[in-house]
Amino acid sequence: MALNLRQKQTECITRMLNLNQPVNPTGTANEEVYKILIYDKFCQNILSPLIHVKDLRKHGVTLYFLIDKDRKPVHDVPAVYFVQPNPQNVQRIIADASRSLYDSFHLNFSSSIPRPLLEDLASGTLNSDSLQRISKVHDQYLEFVTLEDNLFSLAQKSCYVQLNDPSAGDREIEEIIERIVSGLFCVLSTLAVVPIIRCPRGGPAEMVASALDQRLRDHLLSKNNLFSEGGTFMTSFQRPILCIFDRNFELSVGIQHDFRYRPLVHDVLGLKLNRLSVQGEKGGMKSYELDSLDPFWAANGSLEFPEVAVEIETQLNKYKKDVDEVNRRTGGTDGAEFDGTDLIGNTKHLMNAVNSLPELTERKQVIDKHTNIATVLLGEIKERSLDSFAKKENDMMVRGGIDRNELLGALRGKGTKMDKLRFAIMYLISSETVNQSEVEAVETALRESEVDTSAFQYVKKIKSLNVSLASANSASRSNIVDWAEKLYGQSISAVTAGVKNLLSSDRQLALTRTVEALMEGKLNPEVDSYLVFDPRAPKSGASSSHLKGPFKEAVVFMIGGGNYVEYGSLQELAQHQQPLKHVIYGTTEILTGVEFVEQLTLLGQKMGLGSTAATPSQ
Repeated sequence: MALNLRQKQTECITRMLNLNQPVNPTGTANEEVYKILIYDKFCQNILSPLIHVKDLRKHGVTLYFLIDKDRKPVHDVPAVYFVQPNPQNVQRIIADASRSLYDSFHLNFSSSIPRPLLEDLASGTLNSDSLQRISKVHDQYLEFVTLEDNLFSLAQKSCYVQLNDPSAGDREIEEIIERIVSGLFCVLSTLAVVPIIRCPRGGPAEMVASALDQRLRDHLLSKNNLFSEGGTFMTSFQRPILCIFDRNFELSVGIQHDFRYRPLVHDVLGLKLNRLSVQGEKGGMKSYELDSLDPFWAANGSLEFPEVAVEIETQLNKYKKDVDEVNRRTGGTDGAEFDGTDLIGNTKHLMNAVNSLPELTERKQVIDKHTNIATVLLGEIKERSLDSFAKKENDMMVRGGIDRNELLGALRGKGTKMDKLRFAIMYLISSETVNQSEVEAVETALRESEVDTSAFQYVKKIKSLNVSLASANSASRSNIVDWAEKLYGQSISAVTAGVKNLLSSDRQLALTRTVEALMEGKLNPEVDSYLVFDPRAPKSGASSSHLKGPFKEAVVFMIGGGNYVEYGSLQELAQHQQPLKHVIYGTTEILTGVEFVEQLTLLGQKMGLGSTAATPSQ
């Protein structure tokens, strides 16, 4: 497919590691140079899912350090710096150059370095008489973290709180929007595409779309723009669509318990940058990597957990059968663990057996890894009744409610404080009409479990606003918005402007349904009111037919925190379309249900809602 973000970002990083020289087809530079790599924490997170230590060695990187660590001089060796363009990093680079730590400095900034910082760098190195050590300064436009071929995060923390904070001023909101636009610009320039931008009216989505449109327009006017060399059109001869949404568009997905393997591993075991640590069988922690190089993870991430357990069993039996087959052919003992010691017999079988050893060993490692992960998950599921939470929440969303006894039974049953809080919020979101006595019973049950109800109260407030907004006629609607703005401060538009899908009646996520409609480009009341921006078109606003689609490729971006549930749902959509579509999913940060509810709790507290009990433990 044309848009493979992981591959494109890896190519950019490879070129950077080879001192920005052209790289030959094997992925290395024509002339091998040994070098040192210096990065900051943020750029370390960019590199971590893409480049392993053995890859660094392949590109001649012999040592690598964090920029804020004390480092000893290494003479006659060039240093590649990969850091964010901020004052601390620039001052550190000046200090390193003035101490002549390295022979030459190849500076790579993760996004465009602002003019004042560039001037600071020039004057600082000039004053310390070390200007000649700076070989090159590059803006790399790589300020995002790619976790899978079609999944990225801008790694910008707490955007949801910042954008919905009642005390946030216009200036602060603008800064956050500017940061998001800058991250999205990096993604688009890495893909070398200028998309058609669509978004709902109002709130952060429109602010980001409008600012990104302006940023792309300004950039396309410059002589050496980043989009000319990649060609205007991709191999599909069609530009992609960029759909921008805000977390309030569909709040429930950020909170719900999900029973599929990938979201479950992320939510329960805390998958971060494609890595996680779990308790090993013999005690002690085991660290694992889960990415597209793991065939089991790639193939089964979207299955429900019981199906994954069956699949592990199947793979294990298949492995044992293959081992028995090799042992039988080489005269080894049946059912013996394959370790290569019993190899006797004719040479041909021996050669085949030897050749199959690495592949069998690798398969066994993958099976062991997922057996261990599944065992730990199963323990958590039993202890916290996660299957029951996931099923009840799903039923609530489909039926629009739940039996009162079942509801209170779940809140008084197994599960952590946070599980119960998430379940209570899902009840609130899914109920079409709010039964006051039922809500009070839920609050009482939460307090009995010593749960901080700030997040619950916050969602209740949003819900009541949305209900009033939906039932009001247009004349009184503006009064409600005025009243709401007084209550919430500046960012109320983020909560109430546009149609908010707090309710999803059917099983398909509202986000997936909307993206499908936008990609089809047919008349559809759900998306007809969506704004259209084309950075390549004159600003006259004349709408031409090509802006409406259909589109083969889409980038879907969620402001305020995304998750593996939405990612999985969009990938499913892409794969089940004829002809096949291609969807990349990105977000300001990838959040577990717990992390997102913590942000809601913070907002509830900022608004003086909820109890003052201790923050729910995980």
